[in-house]
Amino acid sequence: MIVALLRQCGRTSCHVFIMDDSAPCPGHSMFGWLVGASQVLGLASVVLTGVWMGHYHGGFAWDGSAQEFNLHPLCMVLGMVFLQGDAILVYRVFRNESKRNVKVLHGIIHLLALIISIIGFAAVFDFHRAAKIPDMYSLHSWCGMATLVLFCLQWVMGLLFFLFPVASLWLRAAYLPIHMFCGLVLVVMAIGTSMLGITEKLLFSIMPTYPLFSPEGMLANSLGILLLCFGVLLCYLVSKEEFRRPPNPEEESLSVHFKTLTEGGSPTTP
Repeated sequence: MIVALLRQCGRTSCHVFIMDDSAPCPGHSMFGWLVGASQVLGLASVVLTGVWMGHYHGGFAWDGSAQEFNLHPLCMVLGMVFLQGDAILVYRVFRNESKRNVKVLHGIIHLLALIISIIGFAAVFDFHRAAKIPDMYSLHSWCGMATLVLFCLQWVMGLLFFLFPVASLWLRAAYLPIHMFCGLVLVVMAIGTSMLGITEKLLFSIMPTYPLFSPEGMLANSLGILLLCFGVLLCYLVSKEEFRRPPNPEEESLSVHFKTLTEGGSPTTP
């Protein structure tokens, strides 16, 4: 999927930014490099999480042991951070593809992120139950639960408003900026919650040696920096105006025609 994103990025960027044959294409290479850098940061975060849990905490299992807990950070970084970020990026990378196809891809990646995140939540609750540890007492757990619940709500609203729309056209147009804003907020919440979890895990596991710059502590700190950089780069790619999906006259005409048929609006109504 990542290779496809980068290929599509390289294929479409010049189409967006070049106005004529003689115009330079400064955005082409920059956009491609930024998307590539985001994928490197995201993948490095997932790999580093796996190394941290695998090398320093005994690997992974599903038996109520501490190894089952190790699935929690891995699943959350993979699902709520990396895949959620990539789901948002598809609207920038596949800017000239059919909007319907991009919507489907956006929804599928978000669904995959949701499933993986639920597995991560189930792992930590199952471990707590087996170890008789209380649930939902820390700031990390509160922020994590809020992020997951809002993520589920965001996915359902996107499904009902855009993928299989049941709302009117004007209501969808009004909700779209809210949906986009909430998507970025959820990524920020996921990264912030992950960083809280990293700190909590370090304080529980290596409190005596953490101030001594232990290797595990430095690795976990590096993971936090990678997550932060991924989030900053993602927000830049999404918010920069020249990277937005260009208007598609055919799609706009279809939308206007649909509005005329269903709501009695004028074909010239924007």
